[in-house]
Amino acid sequence: MRVLFTFAGGNGHFRPLLPIAQALAAAGHTIAFTGEPMMVPLITAAGFTAFPSGPDLGSDGERRPLLPVDRDREDADFRDGFVRRTAPRRAEDVLALCETWAPDLLVCDEADHGPMIVAEKLGLPHATVLVIAAGALIRPDLVDDALNEVRAAYALPPQRNLETAYRHLVLSPFPESFRDPRFPLPPTTQSFHTPVPGRGPVPGWYVEGRPAVYFTLGTIFNTESGDLFTRVLAGLREVDATCVVTVGNLIDPAEFGPQPEHIHLANYLPQDDVLPYCDAVLTHGGSGSVLGAITHGLPMVLLPMGADQPHNGDRVTELGLGTVLDVIEATPADVRDAVSAVLRDPSYRASAGRLRDEVASYPSPEKTVPLLEGLLR
Repeated sequence: MRVLFTFAGGNGHFRPLLPIAQALAAAGHTIAFTGEPMMVPLITAAGFTAFPSGPDLGSDGERRPLLPVDRDREDADFRDGFVRRTAPRRAEDVLALCETWAPDLLVCDEADHGPMIVAEKLGLPHATVLVIAAGALIRPDLVDDALNEVRAAYALPPQRNLETAYRHLVLSPFPESFRDPRFPLPPTTQSFHTPVPGRGPVPGWYVEGRPAVYFTLGTIFNTESGDLFTRVLAGLREVDATCVVTVGNLIDPAEFGPQPEHIHLANYLPQDDVLPYCDAVLTHGGSGSVLGAITHGLPMVLLPMGADQPHNGDRVTELGLGTVLDVIEATPADVRDAVSAVLRDPSYRASAGRLRDEVASYPSPEKTVPLLEGLLR
């Protein structure tokens, strides 16, 4: 079976697909990925054939001011950016790729509607992998009309309630209880768990018996953070814990000046290497960061900036997994107090542990292989 994995966006859209692709490859199937051009090196580094498609949606490296959270703006950005502008371009490129690479099956991230249209047009089955933890950003009332505009250009009939995205098989790496109850999972959903690596070599920053906190703004929003790193670092100076901070490959850690001994700055560290040694996570609340914290049973402090992050923040608060700070108003003292609270109060860790156990109870990625093979039958 030849399987083409497609995703629109950056690492947060790529990584949820990876365990499934690895399981299919181990079962003897032929795998390729297609995503935005800037993601090609990451795909090939993971050991897979990569084809560029569509526009680059990731950061261009330009530093931008920090904006207040505006959910209406983020809704419009997703609808007009991912659906109206990006889906047609990705559909065009993936259609041409399908003619040359000839996949039997497409596996698409839930934000990548262009290739789903291609699959329907060519009569190919496709599976959809969820990449948005709370499920409140990619929702029918926001997406349906814009998606139908794109479908009309391919002479496809209108659809409602994202039925074409969910018609065959939906794979979800997130705990079902984390999803916003206003947007229940489609009936075609099968959950799976992302493998949790054991502790690797002890990192140089780790101090036995001392709590550790990981602070990250992911791979996209770090260049749109204004003075946020400065404020957070000032707060972490007063936290009684080892603090590991990654600022991204487009920012020089040296610009923040000397740091106290308990704060360790780096451009990038693999999340799987850091989280097994941590006791809490301070993050913007992207779905990948949230899932990483949940998978390791870690309480969170969130500073939502945009996209799906405010919705994830809602669920973190409602489920008692941590606290949420206003990204504009948060002072160093607020950061200090919030991080200290989630480290001190065992209720946050207990709640995170319940969701960790929920995810751990799901089938492994290898169990998705017969489900995907069954789509061809």
